[in-house]
Amino acid sequence: MTPEFSRPLRLDQIGAGEASSRVEANTAERQALARRFALLSLDQLEADFAVRRDAAGIIASGRFKAQVVQACVATGKAVPATLDQAFTVRFLPEPGDDAAEEVELDADDCDTIFFTGSAIDLGEAAAQTMALALDPFPRARGADAVLREAGVLSESEAGPLSGLAAALKDKLAKRE
Repeated sequence: MTPEFSRPLRLDQIGAGEASSRVEANTAERQALARRFALLSLDQLEADFAVRRDAAGIIASGRFKAQVVQACVATGKAVPATLDQAFTVRFLPEPGDDAAEEVELDADDCDTIFFTGSAIDLGEAAAQTMALALDPFPRARGADAVLREAGVLSESEAGPLSGLAAALKDKLAKRE
């Protein structure tokens, strides 16, 4: 399946040095990505890449910029955000059938994208990089009060021993 924002770069265009590339999502692509990532809107997504070969695959580093609007987790209200972040992504050929069933990843492997064929997709890389940078729990002004009213504990109230403390408090109250 072709991604919503596909900008393939053929491997034979990379050469021995470094190749530069810029990708920018158009309106239809941004709308499709907004649906995919459950955004209220995606008003900008662009990325500049410096692409080079390395021993295992292709390294793409650069910077992406995005204007997103997410829904507040408590109120559903719009939470606009500007994302502007440097990144590095490693493209590796898709492992074949003879590859080990389990693959252990270390910190350097976390931003790895597998590809098949003779091209890497810089648009999809930009989209995935943006998705990783999104706030997983966006909050609008007043969200904390709404969560408190719903009985949700704050991080300090729900510390690692909060359940034990509540149980101990109940037991002590019963003894009195």
